Amino acid sequence: MPLPPAHDLAGNDLAPPDECQLRLLGRFDLTGVPASTLGKAAQRLLALLAVHVGALARWQAAQLLYPQATDAHAASNLRAVLWRLQRCCPALLTATTAEVRIAAGVSVDYWAAIPAASRLLDHTAAFDAAGLAGALRADLRDDLLPGWPELWLVPERERFHQLRLHALEALCTRLTGAGWHGAAVDAGLAVVSADPLRESARGALIDAYLAEGNTCEAMRQYEAFRVLLHAELGLRPTAALRQRLVTGAGTAAGGTSAPSAALTSSLLL
Repeated sequence: MPLPPAHDLAGNDLAPPDECQLRLLGRFDLTGVPASTLGKAAQRLLALLAVHVGALARWQAAQLLYPQATDAHAASNLRAVLWRLQRCCPALLTATTAEVRIAAGVSVDYWAAIPAASRLLDHTAAFDAAGLAGALRADLRDDLLPGWPELWLVPERERFHQLRLHALEALCTRLTGAGWHGAAVDAGLAVVSADPLRESARGALIDAYLAEGNTCEAMRQYEAFRVLLHAELGLRPTAALRQRLVTGAGTAAGGTSAPSAALTSSLLL
């Protein structure tokens, strides 16, 4: 006989265990479970477990969630959160006297994004059309729970932020090489939007524009970066980036790497 669906504290049907998907990228969301049902404390516990590969010792989870409380009070608070989760989402966690663990039937977008990003950064990995399509489906456009102030989250969020920026740059470069120009530009714009002062991101986007023959867009991107970099930091783009644009624009214009004098002089301003 199939098990009846779980219910929240108000009696509303919740998603069955095999449909539970925990979202941590961009915002917190648990498929089929309203945020009001979980409460902030339960959300924090789920996020804490997710960034620690799904499991923690009970004492460690209690101390990280309630650092200002005594050990006894922290443990009591954790028991209250687990009791609430057991009432509304009994298949979401497994808890013993020693540890708390996210159940095996729960998928987490953060866990899927990390190997996808790491593979993009693997220079030995080959990507055919199916591989590129899969990489495009990976969720690399959002940071890990942006805006959450928890101290235990800050280092992991910064680590993932850098990982996804490098991965988006690599994706842009791979798409450019494969001739998927529209997707390459889109990936380049995503990483530039995430960090407008990142020169390597601008370079990848400029390469994507040049590869599809849009020299004006490449020059506009360079100029926007030059103005922003000077306004924010009093710096100029590196000579390597300028040469990258000059050489690429010259090739796109006439099939030769020799740049025009006008273009070269405009980039030296």
